Amino acid sequence: MKQTRGHNAGGPGEGRLTRDSTSGAAGKPARRRSSTGGAARPARAPTPARKTVAKKASASTRSGGRSPAKSGSGAARKARVGVVHPERRVRFLLLAGLFVLSLFGAQLFRLQALDSSAVASAALKSRLSIVAVPALRGDITAFNGSVLATSIERRSVTVDQTAVPSYKKKVNGVRRTVGVAGAVADLAPILGKPEAEISTALTGVRRFGYVAKDISVSDWRKVRALGIPGIYSEPTTRRSYPTAASAASLVGWVRGDGTAGGGLELLFNKQLQGKPGESTFERSRDGRVIPTGDQQITPAVPGHDVQLTINSDLQWFAQNSIAQKVNETRALSGTVVVMNARTAQLAAVASYPTFDPGNIAKAGSSLKNNAFEEAFEPGSIAKVMTAAAALQEGVATPATPVVVPNRLPRAGQSFRDSHDHGVERLTFAGVIAQSSNIGTMMVGEKIPAPTLERYFRAFGVGRSTGIHFPGETPGIFARSQDWSDSQRFTVMYGQGLAVNAIQAAGVFQTIANEGLRVPPTLVAGTQNADGTRTPTPPRTPVRVISTSTATTLSQMLEFVVGDGGTARQAKIPGYRVAGKTGTADRVGENGRYSGKTASFIGFAPADKPEFVVAVILQNPIRGYFGGATAGPVFKDVMTYALQEFGIPPTGTPSPVMKLKTEDAPASADKAEAALKAGSGLKPPTSSR
Repeated sequence: MKQTRGHNAGGPGEGRLTRDSTSGAAGKPARRRSSTGGAARPARAPTPARKTVAKKASASTRSGGRSPAKSGSGAARKARVGVVHPERRVRFLLLAGLFVLSLFGAQLFRLQALDSSAVASAALKSRLSIVAVPALRGDITAFNGSVLATSIERRSVTVDQTAVPSYKKKVNGVRRTVGVAGAVADLAPILGKPEAEISTALTGVRRFGYVAKDISVSDWRKVRALGIPGIYSEPTTRRSYPTAASAASLVGWVRGDGTAGGGLELLFNKQLQGKPGESTFERSRDGRVIPTGDQQITPAVPGHDVQLTINSDLQWFAQNSIAQKVNETRALSGTVVVMNARTAQLAAVASYPTFDPGNIAKAGSSLKNNAFEEAFEPGSIAKVMTAAAALQEGVATPATPVVVPNRLPRAGQSFRDSHDHGVERLTFAGVIAQSSNIGTMMVGEKIPAPTLERYFRAFGVGRSTGIHFPGETPGIFARSQDWSDSQRFTVMYGQGLAVNAIQAAGVFQTIANEGLRVPPTLVAGTQNADGTRTPTPPRTPVRVISTSTATTLSQMLEFVVGDGGTARQAKIPGYRVAGKTGTADRVGENGRYSGKTASFIGFAPADKPEFVVAVILQNPIRGYFGGATAGPVFKDVMTYALQEFGIPPTGTPSPVMKLKTEDAPASADKAEAALKAGSGLKPPTSSR
């Protein structure tokens, strides 16, 4: 029996034959022996199913550990298939890094090259702080240089609450952080505020807030010396009025927000307010100013100063005089106007009640200036215009006799004087001296109504003064064709029309200035920032009556303050004084007559006038006749003005005129009989 090689144990080729038969590593097809021991047949190629079984068997063999070396080699091959090649990974990371860097590079290029200016501007803007620098409001000064209104530099203390906790100071020789509590303790005594209030202002995370407003510059210096982080200041101003109430309604006031409220502050606001500036600087994130940062200062342009024609000393005296008389007579209000007789410049405009312009919240209802803003029926002070028209038109002279009855029937009414009297035989000078309504009417009715209107308007009635004072009234004066039948006569003695105190003073300025009316002036000029002065252009005078007529009328008015006149209380020893009283019914708030308006307006020296002084009292209770109430105020104010400006008496003798006729005309009895026939008519209220 022939042996096969495959079972030749220990033979030299055993291992090789076994390797070939099991693995086919030699590349030769394995031969399979027949079960009967015949020769081996060539092996057939495996079918797909057999391949699958073979793979499973191979896998089972590897996992079963029958060949450790071969099993480990298969695991390594599997690991190499699941992991990226190191070179590929490096290449991927490099490309990804280059892509990210290219994005940064593109952004950097955009910021540095394309948008550099815009980005830099935005960054700078985020660091910049802009603080408005208020312009100092111009001063309002009197003609003699006294300051009536000025602006004072002040400060408002602000805070960045986030910076205050880092406040440090020396405590017992050691520098320690005291924070908000330390800042509160240091600020309270300087600012004069409760610590609780300051603590509330300093505590929090707000970057801006106010700690105190309107403190003095010296107090701010004390606050700044503390070196508290986050504590800054804003410049501001406060309006100051050194003369306080004496010229308040004339000068006006400024509100808390810096806007003009009234008076000359409002009238000349454009010239006074100036142009605000700006202070721009850089702050760090902690709120501190960067010393080397961008800093720009646009300086504020101060406003122009306004110089008035007012004399501050005379203004003060006039204000006190009218205040005393208003309180004494329990009047509703009072006004004093002092005007230069030649130039019509206003030397004083006093109005009472008054107020403190530095504390406008407590002013109440006394803000208006009565001299400009209140229209009133002038009463008998208007008789000088009727007299001027009569003298100028030649219908009367000072010596013209006038028989004055107790009643005068006209226009369906019975007119009367301020008191009952018998038939009085006066001259026209006597009519004016005794302020007779009836006598004025008897002379004035000889003047046509349009002519009388023309004279009144020439004296400035019914038109603005030209000063354009806020709230100024032009008065009330109807056209003659619109006058009622009674108004045709009442306007002659000052009822049925209305004027303000400046207009009334202007009537007497015209007479004192030899018949030339000069529109009044309140502002002498403006002072520019460079020191140059722009004077107010002079006003153009207007001829109203002739010089001779003005002189004659002035002499007639001297008798008003004489022994036979209605204003002996206005006489000034040593000086010749001319003037006229007025006592008119006053129109109340309900549009009806209620109370009286008492007045006296005059000028001195009468033969060489320097000043016109007008005194008006509205609704005095303790006495209401103009001579008794307004006359003494005129005397005091005019005396002060003459002494203040060193005006001596002229020393010339007073004029001589007849106030009464010696012989009564034959027609007097007939006139009186006619008047009695109309005595049943109701007489209108008179003025004197």
